[in-house]
Amino acid sequence: MTKIFLVDDEPDIANSLKTGLERKGFKVDVFTDPTEALAKYKSHGYDLLLIDIRMPKLNGFELVREIRKVDTDSEVWFLTAFEVYYEEFKKMFPNLDVKSFIRKPVSLNELSNRIMEKAAVTQEKNQ
Repeated sequence: MTKIFLVDDEPDIANSLKTGLERKGFKVDVFTDPTEALAKYKSHGYDLLLIDIRMPKLNGFELVREIRKVDTDSEVWFLTAFEVYYEEFKKMFPNLDVKSFIRKPVSLNELSNRIMEKAAVTQEKNQ
């Protein structure tokens, strides 16, 4: 079962994504406060991190930078309703590509299909 760490400061979005993804068979830990998320993060406990970019206290990039101090393996996808400035992003995260961004609003079917594709690729690599 794919385990997802979801952080979005908008409770409605966070809870609807959690509910929808769990109905699709994923295990989802959800947080609406990035500092609480960081405090409760379980190193190497997740297959995918879904992190909103624009949040108070810690933005998504800052949160991932902190998580990377204890977990360099989990894949990260950023959620955003805004324009992505790829050049700035590439300076901060040179190993991530455009596929690492999910534009909001996103349909649950689209998101779950992308996650299932990612899981299938990961499973192939591990065999």
